[in-house]
Amino acid sequence: MIDPYASWQEEKQSAWLYRVVADCERGTPRAALFDELAQAADDQAEIWLAAITRKGGAAPAPFRPDLRTRIVARLTRVFKPRAMRGVLAAMKVRGMVLYSHSPPHGMPTKRGDIGKRHQNGAAGNALRAGVFGVNDGLVSNAALIYGVAGAAQEASVIVLTGVAGLLAGAFSMAAGEYVSMRAQREMFEYQIGLERDELETYPDEEAAELALIYAAKGMDAAEARRVADTLMRDPERALDTLAREELGLNPDELGSPWVAAGSSFAAFTAGAALPLAPFLLGHGEALATSIALTALGLFAVGASMSLFTGRHALLSGLRMLGIGGAAGLATYFIGAWLGVSLG
Repeated sequence: MIDPYASWQEEKQSAWLYRVVADCERGTPRAALFDELAQAADDQAEIWLAAITRKGGAAPAPFRPDLRTRIVARLTRVFKPRAMRGVLAAMKVRGMVLYSHSPPHGMPTKRGDIGKRHQNGAAGNALRAGVFGVNDGLVSNAALIYGVAGAAQEASVIVLTGVAGLLAGAFSMAAGEYVSMRAQREMFEYQIGLERDELETYPDEEAAELALIYAAKGMDAAEARRVADTLMRDPERALDTLAREELGLNPDELGSPWVAAGSSFAAFTAGAALPLAPFLLGHGEALATSIALTALGLFAVGASMSLFTGRHALLSGLRMLGIGGAAGLATYFIGAWLGVSLG
């Protein structure tokens, strides 16, 4: 059941924030877009106000932004809308896709093309998360193992410490990733649900907002309105397009908390197992072998990161080897010093 008072409040909040963004964009073509979006949000608030009065309800008090909204506005003025686009989108400020690094694109000609540009980064993001998960496990468990190795030479103590570090880190990473992804997915589902309610309540106003966004991307204003009106004839397609173009979301790729948790667990475990494996297998020169495997792993992870940073793979690999090696040496000598001091 839609609460008209809450919907009125949200539209007025959006209008207020649109004007903050427009003020930040004065002197650019985006300012006019956000001014128009602010007026559109005010018009939608009037629709909710009319619904309240029709049912005999009392008119809401004049809108006053709450503390959270004022904080977001302040941060937007300081850091500018591009840096705050994720927070603004969560506050129901549309058009944040204009701040993406993707170039403007034309109107898709078939349903399968809608939002195609939003799909390209999903695999890259998953790969990036996997590489960083392996790196976290490798560096943290190697440092832990070598710290203990410096203090105590007993293989059983090192194995126990390494296994404990692997399990603690992997479960911690998985739990954190699950909570984070769950909260993000619930926020996205809530935003899409609001969009569905608004589409049912005032489709003409939603079509006008979509047309403004297309026009801001370079489409002729009349053509943008025609395309938006055409999309609105199919409610499901309209919702899909509004989610992508207004919210910057792909409804088909909101992410699974369980998959995120499992992937994080697996990536951390893979990295953490590398320095631990020689001790588990009872290798004669376990410490030396562990150091060699860790060095190889650090270099490989660093080289892999060059895929995302654009830096030379050799330099990235050597940099990660230096950072991880410094962490391992530091913990080894601290462990050795503590072993002597406490022994």
